[in-house]
Amino acid sequence: MSGILIYTKEEAKRNQFTIDKFKEYLNVKLVHEDYKGNADFVINRTNDFKTGKYFEEKGIRVFNPSSLSQLANDKQKCYEFMQKNGIPIMPINYEGIPVIKKKINGHGGTEVFMLQKKETFENGYVYQKPCDTLGKDLRVWVIGNKIIASILRTNDADFRSNFCLGGNAELYNLNEKETILIKRIISLIKSDYIGIDFIFNNGEFVFNEIEDTVGARMVYSKTDIDIIKMYCDYIKQILN
Repeated sequence: MSGILIYTKEEAKRNQFTIDKFKEYLNVKLVHEDYKGNADFVINRTNDFKTGKYFEEKGIRVFNPSSLSQLANDKQKCYEFMQKNGIPIMPINYEGIPVIKKKINGHGGTEVFMLQKKETFENGYVYQKPCDTLGKDLRVWVIGNKIIASILRTNDADFRSNFCLGGNAELYNLNEKETILIKRIISLIKSDYIGIDFIFNNGEFVFNEIEDTVGARMVYSKTDIDIIKMYCDYIKQILN
């Protein structure tokens, strides 16, 4: 079977390692978001659910499904969904100070701000109460319904703990309560390969976001897991 791997032109330049990995393990061709041809399957790495939906409407299997991409890339909708389903989140539409301001479709922590004074709510952003443990979060990688790895990220110099912003990373062993929460989230969504991020408040896990086009740099740097190969094996299994 022959598939397509979709990246935006900008993201393709930054993700050559991952692209090469996909090509090593699958028969895929790299295309960009304006591609409208056919394929036996699609790996959508654009964060745009409309890209995936175009191919789904043609009867083509898309990894991740467009429903997941739509949920993961709208923080407001994602928080509301998790809250509705009993998953702990920090309060949203928060009017206190300080407050975390996040671009609804932002990624990598570059459009997340800590506000120390009130401002009028701006369209395209979600306003959230800060957790009590800043500069620390956990990313969990999931393929299908299986937890693959979990890495704790910390940053002593910034309230954002993102690895790409200079944070530190180390392997993390999930306890039973944390594992149950993660499996509960996995059961609520249909996904193929995602990251689930948690922050810490009062010593407890609090859901932060789902990464639709989750990166693998930390997994390769901190473990001996070839997670892209695992994902490609999963894709082959689904297609067969």
